[in-house]
Amino acid sequence: MPGAPLAALSEYVLAVHIMAVVAGFGVVFAYPIMFAVAARQDPGSLPLIHRIEHTIERVLINPGLLLVVIAGIYLASDGHRWSEFFVQWGLGAAIVIGALVGAVMIPTAKRAEQLAARDVAASGEGPVQMSEDYRALTRRLSGVGTLLSLIVVLTVLFMVVKP
Repeated sequence: MPGAPLAALSEYVLAVHIMAVVAGFGVVFAYPIMFAVAARQDPGSLPLIHRIEHTIERVLINPGLLLVVIAGIYLASDGHRWSEFFVQWGLGAAIVIGALVGAVMIPTAKRAEQLAARDVAASGEGPVQMSEDYRALTRRLSGVGTLLSLIVVLTVLFMVVKP
């Protein structure tokens, strides 16, 4: 708009911060739907779905988290807000999310892919029967995924209401 002042750098950084959250974490809310549809419609596709999950965590969620943290550090420093609860929560949430994705989600999704491929191959031409080992891994992925989703939702809430 002619004559409108240029937005401050912090407004652009805030926009990048929000976009990184949406792009990096939005997909985790779709995982339960993806897996439910695949398990019901085509259990033979489960190895591919786990490969997609594993890849998304490595190439979208981890870099998105890094961008969220870098932008968040800039915003907290620029606004002198390090002592505020929502900033401390956000930093703690980023550490927990990074640890859970790196230590649990990525290796577990990779192992689930391998077990799903084994179980699909072992089923031959008959109906696909998933092993108890596979089901245990998917319960772990589901539980940790639910926790990650809850952390993301709470973090967005705290960032908006700034308690």
